[in-house]
Amino acid sequence: MLNRLLSHDLPRNRVLAVVLLLILLALALTPFLFPGTKALNVAAKIIVFIVLAASFDLLLGYTGIVSFAQTMFFGIGAYGVAIASSVIGPTWGAIALGIAVALVLSLALSLLIGLFSLRVKAIFFAMITLAVASAFLTLASQLSDFTGGEDGLSFKVPEALQPGTEYLNGTLLGASVDGRFATYYLLFFVALALVLMLLRVVNSPFGRVLQAIRENDFRAEAIGYRTVVYRTIASVLSALFATLAGVLLALWLRYNGPDTTLSFEIMLDVLLIVVIGGMGTIYGAVIGGVLLVLAQNYLQDLMKLGASTVEGIPVVAQLVSPDRWLLWLGILFVLSVYYFPSGVVGRLRAMRREGPAP
Repeated sequence: MLNRLLSHDLPRNRVLAVVLLLILLALALTPFLFPGTKALNVAAKIIVFIVLAASFDLLLGYTGIVSFAQTMFFGIGAYGVAIASSVIGPTWGAIALGIAVALVLSLALSLLIGLFSLRVKAIFFAMITLAVASAFLTLASQLSDFTGGEDGLSFKVPEALQPGTEYLNGTLLGASVDGRFATYYLLFFVALALVLMLLRVVNSPFGRVLQAIRENDFRAEAIGYRTVVYRTIASVLSALFATLAGVLLALWLRYNGPDTTLSFEIMLDVLLIVVIGGMGTIYGAVIGGVLLVLAQNYLQDLMKLGASTVEGIPVVAQLVSPDRWLLWLGILFVLSVYYFPSGVVGRLRAMRREGPAP
């Protein structure tokens, strides 16, 4: 049953299986295990970025396509819900309409980009997607009547998802069962379904063709596969999943702006997640998403504790200052790439193939 649920793509490593199970349980039980607003926000961000990174890995890891337009589709999903809810009101119909319009727009744009750009060499395709994403960011910043401009859009969600909606008097195992609680589990179960769908895609015959194109596109073309068609379909699917990730983030934040979903920094974060976790593995998006988001949110807090411990030691105190958390995050990234060139998942699976030393 589990094998079928995971599309016959088991972790294939005991340590990896345990880590993935712990991540799943931690995210599923976050409202009960880690009470507090910050922990819930971090868990929700992890959930969203797992979906976003997995959608990007469908392009980069499985098809070998470098695209910088992923955040554009991410932003389209978020803006679709934000604009529809702002214009129509906090109803489920508005959310459904926003999702539908966003998916159609993402499908059309990804199809156009794919058909007209995937025939060129990889570096030129990457540059084209970067130009399109930059243009969309500028457009979102300038169309203030629709998008709120640089200030973004704040909107209300349906009453069932509003923080003030109480489902139980008191708490349940220490967690408040309210609209925020309901929104979190909506994100969790939708993201879980999307990740399982991506596993099904990459382990289908279609996914095998994508991997063949990644390894040798000339050979794939020679044996009869129209590589441009398969790359375009992969680009469209990746865009649709990224759009749904944007929808999830907008529902959680009840806000969207250019810096929230369209910034190039988010694109870099997604790239780091895929590289750290392991390209060509959906599980890598899970591992990388957890590691990067936790580091971004808690590394500075850990450094504050370290700084207080070594206070008074001139050089060391400066090195572990919380203001230098980005420096240490960069060092951690370099070390992870050096020691795990195929990502955490790739390294763990390679250890299983090598077996114990005689």
